[in-house]
Amino acid sequence: MADIAGLAASAAGGGIFGLIGSVIGRAAGLVERRQEQAQERARWEHESRLMDLQMQAKRQASEDDLRLADVAGGWQGLNASLAAEASIGESYRWVSAVRGLTRPCLTLLLWVITGLVFLGSGAAARSEIVETATFAATAATLWWFGDRGPRRDPH
Repeated sequence: MADIAGLAASAAGGGIFGLIGSVIGRAAGLVERRQEQAQERARWEHESRLMDLQMQAKRQASEDDLRLADVAGGWQGLNASLAAEASIGESYRWVSAVRGLTRPCLTLLLWVITGLVFLGSGAAARSEIVETATFAATAATLWWFGDRGPRRDPH
C-alpha cells in the first residue's frame, strides 16, 4: 500500500508541478504578447509620426515652390516691362514731357496717399494698410527712378 500511496503522491505532485508549469507558461505567453503588442503599437506610432513629418515636409516644399514660382513670375514681368520700356522710341517733345512728368507725379501722389492712409487709419488696420501702401510707393519709386540714368551711345 505504501507503494500505491507513494505512486499517488508522485502522480499528484507531478500533476501539480505540471499545472504550475502550464500556468507559468501561459502567463509568460501573455506577457510576451503584451510586449509584442506594445512594440507593435510603438512602431505604428513611430510610423505615424514619420508620415506626419513627411507630409509636413511635402507641404512646406509645395509652399516653397509656390513662393518661388511667384517670385520668378514677378521677375519675368519686370523683364517684360523693361523690354517694353526699351522698345518705346522717341516721339514728340510734349509726349516725352508728359511721360517724363507722369512718374514723378504718380510717385508723389503715392507717397501722399501713403501718408494720408497712415494718418487716417485706426491702429488696428494701420499696420497692414500702411505696409501695403509703403510697399507700392517704394516699389514705384525704385522702379520708376532706379534705372533712369543717362544712356551712353555704345558707338
